[in-house]
Amino acid sequence: MSEKDDRRSANYALAALFVVYIFNFLDRQILATLIQPIKQSIGASDTQMGMLAGLMFALFYTFLGLPIARQADRGSRVLLISLGLVVWSVMTAASSYARTFTQLALARMGVGVGEASFTPSAHSLIADYFPPQRRATAMAIFTIGANLGTFIASAGGGWVAQNIDWRPAFLMVGLPGLLVALVFYRTVREPPRGRWDPPASRAPMALRQALEALASRRAFVFITLSAALHGFSSYGSGTWTTVFLMRVHGLNVAQAGLVIGTLTAVVGASGAYGAGRLTDRLGRGDARWYMWVPALASIIALPFVLLFLYLGDPVHAVIAYLPGQLLVNSWVGPTYAMTQSVAPPPTRALAAAIVVFAINLIGMGLGPVVVGALNDALAPRFGLEAVRYSLMVAAVPHTLAALFNVLAARTLREDLARAA
Repeated sequence: MSEKDDRRSANYALAALFVVYIFNFLDRQILATLIQPIKQSIGASDTQMGMLAGLMFALFYTFLGLPIARQADRGSRVLLISLGLVVWSVMTAASSYARTFTQLALARMGVGVGEASFTPSAHSLIADYFPPQRRATAMAIFTIGANLGTFIASAGGGWVAQNIDWRPAFLMVGLPGLLVALVFYRTVREPPRGRWDPPASRAPMALRQALEALASRRAFVFITLSAALHGFSSYGSGTWTTVFLMRVHGLNVAQAGLVIGTLTAVVGASGAYGAGRLTDRLGRGDARWYMWVPALASIIALPFVLLFLYLGDPVHAVIAYLPGQLLVNSWVGPTYAMTQSVAPPPTRALAAAIVVFAINLIGMGLGPVVVGALNDALAPRFGLEAVRYSLMVAAVPHTLAALFNVLAARTLREDLARAA
């Protein structure tokens, strides 16, 4: 295959993974948009809704991710992604028929089972399609699919809920995924495993050996810890910000979904892509910029996020939020890129699964639940305003994560050299 054909194949695979990531987050985030109408329909508390949006999904997603990642390090990643997409699409569509909290919880567990196959396999594919010096940009482009999926879930799901009902929204986002799964399986090829790495580094590893190799890389350990804290803030805030606009600023579900969806898709995606390009450029001179950029961005973003939550006028609040939303997701591309770059080639899906394990167990599993529980605890004193103060608490771990980004930078160059 010529270099031009090789690049075309890599770009097509990235575009296909981008589309699947849209459906991944569309099916995942639709519940966050519909929290308020679902809560009223099934009579749940904020704590229960936080469990539906986070813990019920994250437990299965997280714990199944590790064994699936081991299979991805050995077998067909394209097949795993295609099968997973079928499962999570069917379970998302099934959510429309839920009549009780338990039924909806079971459906969300099924979504988690399906989605567990995706991220580790996708990261491993990208690492084999793109060389290290282009990897953060490729990862950033890939993650923009999540921003677009969130936009469709927020704006489209909010409109459907406002004008029809919340139940059809699950069918409308779930069923098209079956066609996408078929196209993905038939058109994306499996690249050579470890193609950018020395042949000696591609030998398969036993699970214990793989875990020991990853644990010995201090940068990987600190990247994982930083990702867990970033994930807590991202999922804790992302799940409840639409509700915040509805309860505190009086927007309806369609208006709130459109605001959050637009901010996520345009501003958040621009920030993620810009951070990926910037770190790839600065990283050529000093790899530590891959960790310094997200650390600086998280610290600078905090006051803007807090100002968004504090201001009483919704227009002024959203304007204040723009710089924060631009910066707050700068960690995603560099985190995923360095996870793949410091990991030995036979462990890359496992390395991605461990980072995703931390993000989802701590971030998705606990973030929405903690915010929901704080809402219930603070409601007797603050009423509908309780969500304002709960989200202020949820924003702080982003800044704490910056400390672990800095610690990861201290040994990053050495760990990259070992991987090479």
